[in-house]
Amino acid sequence: MAVTEAERDAMHRALALAANGPRGLNPQVGAVILSPAGDVLAEGWHRGAGTPHAEVDALSKLAPGQASGATAVVTLEPCNHTGRTGPCAQALIDAGITRVVYALDDPGDTSSGGAERLRAAGVEVVAGEQADASRRLLEDWLSVQRLGRPHVTVKWAQSLDGRAAASDGTSQWITGADARADVHRRRAEADAIVVGTGTVLADDPALTARDGDSLYAHQPIPVVIGSRGTPAGAAVHRHPHAPLFYDTRDLAAVLADLRVRGVQRVFVEGGPTLASAFIAAGFADTVLAYIAPVLLGGERLALADIGVATIDDALRLQVEQWMPLGADLLAIAHPVTDPVAGEEGI
Repeated sequence: MAVTEAERDAMHRALALAANGPRGLNPQVGAVILSPAGDVLAEGWHRGAGTPHAEVDALSKLAPGQASGATAVVTLEPCNHTGRTGPCAQALIDAGITRVVYALDDPGDTSSGGAERLRAAGVEVVAGEQADASRRLLEDWLSVQRLGRPHVTVKWAQSLDGRAAASDGTSQWITGADARADVHRRRAEADAIVVGTGTVLADDPALTARDGDSLYAHQPIPVVIGSRGTPAGAAVHRHPHAPLFYDTRDLAAVLADLRVRGVQRVFVEGGPTLASAFIAAGFADTVLAYIAPVLLGGERLALADIGVATIDDALRLQVEQWMPLGADLLAIAHPVTDPVAGEEGI
């Protein structure tokens, strides 16, 4: 079924509305109600656990009967379960909505099925409009729902010839100020920032998210993985959050524990051994490669062994975006077989 221009515009608006909602255990969802003529009647978004879902929030702004014959445009399939609130699919039916356009299927075991309920009630349903944009917005929540673990972003900075450091081990700074500012902005979006003990011992990073000389309001929890001890005077101990230390090579166990602690978005900073371990284990949902136009040579590669023995085993990535950052270039990529998307690419 074709999507109208008004519905397409409404989905763009619904995605913008969804981003207003808080990230957390519940998805960020936006909704727009359109009249039969395609005019916007109401808008809504989910403001957090226990509050009305986006569809109900939008419907609450309409007079009784005003939604009759209208179209609901929603970024996620209307839910089909009763929790703190009732099923949104039934609320749309009761309001007289006759058409629903949504972006992404709900992956929940109990919350999915809204589309079937709507169709059974005679509502016309169109799925998949701007699904990729909705998936990017919800990637951390989707990882938790589908994989039972946080969404993992693996980041590294490298020279044009793939080195993370010079032969003497020095690595600050391969990239320029614009790239470093982008890294800090992305740190501030994460719930936890993860490094290995080798990075702590070699670079003594603060693991904070900084906006110039100031700290961002949201700071990721610092996480250090490895068996080597961390000096008492290390900068990580002065982080606004108490650091977490894991003396284990079991990354699945680390992610499981972080999930229990409420972490949904993990930012893996380094170094090469740890980044490679996350990739080799299949835990890298997003890859950020900051590439500087310098040549270093030598053996200090940005990645170590990731389990690729032959070209046929190569981990294929789909680049979502090439982003210029001053003189540097950021590649934002995802594994071609993306377990969160459930299909090729994101």
